[in-house]
Formats: sequence, structure tokens, C-alpha cells
Amino acid sequence: MEILNANLLHPRWRVGEHLQRWRDAGGGEALAIGAGNPAAILAAVKEADLRGLGGSGFPVWRKWEAVAHAPADKDKYLVCNGNEDEPGTYKDRLLLEETPHQVIEGAVLAALAVGANRVVFYVNPDLKRSLAALDLALAQWQGSAMQEQASAALGRPMALELVPSSGHYIGGEETAALEWIEGKFPFPRGKPPYPAEYGVHGCPTLVNNVETLANVPAIVRHGAEWFRAQGTGGAGGTKLYSLSGDVLHPGVYELPMGTTLRDMIFVHGGGLLSGKPIKAVFTGGPSNTLLTPDDLDVALDFDSLRERGAALGTGAMIVVSEGTGIVKRVAEYVRFFAHSSCGQCPSCKTGTATISRLLDRIDTGQGTAADMATLETLCAMLPGSGRCHLVNGVVQLLESSFRHFRQEYRQALK
Repeated sequence: MEILNANLLHPRWRVGEHLQRWRDAGGGEALAIGAGNPAAILAAVKEADLRGLGGSGFPVWRKWEAVAHAPADKDKYLVCNGNEDEPGTYKDRLLLEETPHQVIEGAVLAALAVGANRVVFYVNPDLKRSLAALDLALAQWQGSAMQEQASAALGRPMALELVPSSGHYIGGEETAALEWIEGKFPFPRGKPPYPAEYGVHGCPTLVNNVETLANVPAIVRHGAEWFRAQGTGGAGGTKLYSLSGDVLHPGVYELPMGTTLRDMIFVHGGGLLSGKPIKAVFTGGPSNTLLTPDDLDVALDFDSLRERGAALGTGAMIVVSEGTGIVKRVAEYVRFFAHSSCGQCPSCKTGTATISRLLDRIDTGQGTAADMATLETLCAMLPGSGRCHLVNGVVQLLESSFRHFRQEYRQALK
């Protein structure tokens, strides 16, 4: 695989400066601590209540315990999922480009905690700078004292491997990733069995997102109490929020978990372009729910948003100002998801395509009340009919837009 291209890399990579800067900032210290007591890694992550930051918010320690307790009579895998392809989400590519050694250290620590001897970094091939940076970082780990330290603590050699993903949106689903790593098309698998029981080549497998694993070294170095104190309210740690849309200062912001939507937009994002009023926010990426000006003081953490019927998802915040048509924007996102359906589940393939077609009709003034009724029927029928979250995400987005902006749909009807 020839992905290293000097034109893709920041100058600090070409002179090997980044590895030393990472070490100077404490890189490797967590590995030295964890290698001395691998069982303590899982205990620290459990006490810190680290959540899955790829979108699910699932307690990380539950996955880890399942893999750790799986029989160790064959290989165990850890997959670092970097297929980031959710519209409006840029956090994982930033971590891979700017601090890949931190991601690698986090993955190695997780592997030690669960007894995994094969670590696979699964990255979207469209993220060329991320791939190039991670490839070079892994080359610096191969055969190094750090890898030998990890292997000695594990009791058998730990292999580190980079596998570019298929590039398909659906390839980010955890079981689809396993299929691709095995050399197959990334069709999501039915569950159960879960990856912890039957993963890559039938072996117990832990799948965690890039951002999730990047938090592990700090937890091991500073402790669970320190990690929890970084958040606000009942939330712990920090979060990388991807802010985009109609704001003055779009970007990726690392902020305390639980930062309010108001602070995100008006303090860190500088407010809206041209001073327009805010109309809505696609939160957690467009495969989730919409927030409105009534939600500006909500804390952006998993539990607070769930109480409002919303979801943090990947932490993407796409801001929409007054004057933008919600029907048009929803139609654009649904068109993306319909195109991204892998086609394995007929209900997803035909359902998302039908929703997209009806939304386009309504958006162009050709829709009727019957089309709206059909959309509502599909919203009732489709959830849970696919093997992955794609069709559920489309329905969530559609229902959320109905709930907050039904009048716009009515005005658009023929």
C-alpha cells in the first residue's frame, strides 16, 4: 500500500519532529503505567465512565469487559474505527493528522486491557492526510521499544496494522468494518452474535472509535477522577465538537462535555453569519435530530440530549439560520443517505429511496397531502427493519423535522 506522499504531510512529519513532540508532552507514559498493570486500565476506564464517542454513547467498559472475558484460546482483535463519513463531522481526521501517536497509544492500552493481540486501524481512504500521518506513525512504532513493551505485557506479540476502509458510508458500521477487514464487501451483519463474541474471522473483537481511544492515555495517566472533572454537570471528560453551517467561526472545538449549545454557537462559533437569527441545528450529524432556538441552553452531552428526544451522535453541530428552507436541507441529507444504502436490506434500500423521491417532490412544489401521508406511514413502518442504523437515522431526521417544522412542509405542498 503506497499512501505515503511527501506532499500530503506537514513538514514536521517529514523531519520526524512529531514523535518527539508527542513524547515531550508525556506520550508513552500511559503505556508504561498500563503495561505494569493491564487490569487497571479497564478499571480506570470504567470508573471514568468513558462513553463511545463515535455516536452511540455506549459505556465503553461494557464492550471491553465482554472481550476481556472471552476465551483467550485464539486471536483477539481490536479495531480502531476511523471511517468517519457522517456529514459535518471532522473530529477523527483531525486527531489522526495531528496526534496519531496518541490514538495508537490509546488503542494499544485498550488492547492490553482486553487481551487483544491484533490491532487494526481502519481508516476512510478519502482521508488521505490522516492515512499518511497514521502510516508513518505506525512505522515508527513497528519494532520499537514501545511495541516490545506492549507485547511483553500481553504475553505474546502484538501486531499493529493499517487497513484503509472501503470508503462507503455504511463501512463505518462496526460489523461492516469486520466484513471488510476479512476481505468481503462491507455489508452489516445481523446481531447477535456481537463482535465481542464473533468478530474478525470469528475471533472476539473490540471495535472503538478514534476519539474514544484517544481519551484512554489521559485517563490512565491522570486517573478517572481527573477525567470526570473535565466535564460539566453530570458529564465527564471533554468532547470534540464539529461546528459548521451558518456560523462565523466553523471548526473543531475541544470543550468540556456538557457545554451548552448557546456557548458553542455564540461564544466559540462567533454567532451567525450576517447576524441572522438561528433557525435550527442538525445535532450529532444529520442522521439524528434537529434542535431549535428553544434548545439553546441544553447541555451537549449524551444524557441531557436524550432527555429532549435528541442525540449527541458524533458531536457534529450544523447550524441553520433563518431564510434557509428546512425541507430542502432535509431532502439533501436524505438523498445522501439513500445513495449510501448498501442495498442488503430491501426495506432500507427502497424505503430511503422512496422517502428521498417524495421529499424532492414536496421541495419542488409537486408534493401532495398524500405524499405527506406516505412519508408518515414509512416513518412508522421502517424503524428496526434494517441491520444497521441507516434507515433509523433517516426516520429520526424526518420525524424531527416534522415535529418542529411541519408548517414548512404544508406550505410546500402543491
